[in-house]
Amino acid sequence: MSRNQFQHITDNQLIERYQNDQNKEWLGVLLERYTLLLLGVCMKYLKHEEAAKDAVQQVFLKALNEMGKYPIQYPKSWLYKVACNHCLMQLRDQKTSLPLADNAPLVEDTNDWQDHHLKEVNLTLLETCITELNKEQQTCITLFYLQKQSYQAISDATGMSVLQVKSHIQNGKRNLKLLMVKKQPLQ
Repeated sequence: MSRNQFQHITDNQLIERYQNDQNKEWLGVLLERYTLLLLGVCMKYLKHEEAAKDAVQQVFLKALNEMGKYPIQYPKSWLYKVACNHCLMQLRDQKTSLPLADNAPLVEDTNDWQDHHLKEVNLTLLETCITELNKEQQTCITLFYLQKQSYQAISDATGMSVLQVKSHIQNGKRNLKLLMVKKQPLQ
């Protein structure tokens, strides 16, 4: 079967179909949509094509095991997060298992790790804060920033006017900033 025939089916519909009949082809269609995104994420972290390809396969395996267990509302974001976490775990394991050369610059390695860790902490905090927005703001922020949909597409999907969508995005951004500042761990 050609995967193109499934273009009209949304990510959430694919997951729903998989949960209903356990046909892994539905997940195959979903994962195929995000293969390049996941490969790019893994390349960013791991810097080697073969390691990145292996990581994408591991993300696929995790997706196959986890997607039927609980509802996933935003598959693209979930897959992105799984890929990031997998790569960070690999980097952490490499750092602990590689012998250090006598002249190895410890400060740079520590700073890189801290930067990655800080980004991950902030992303996790952002995800938590998004769930605390009201439903309309949460929906608009997620569709606009995470799923890269236009104002008009969001308006069509939600039944809100374009002005309402813009307002919810603007207010959601402001509220997210306030929540992030309030919950930011001390550094």
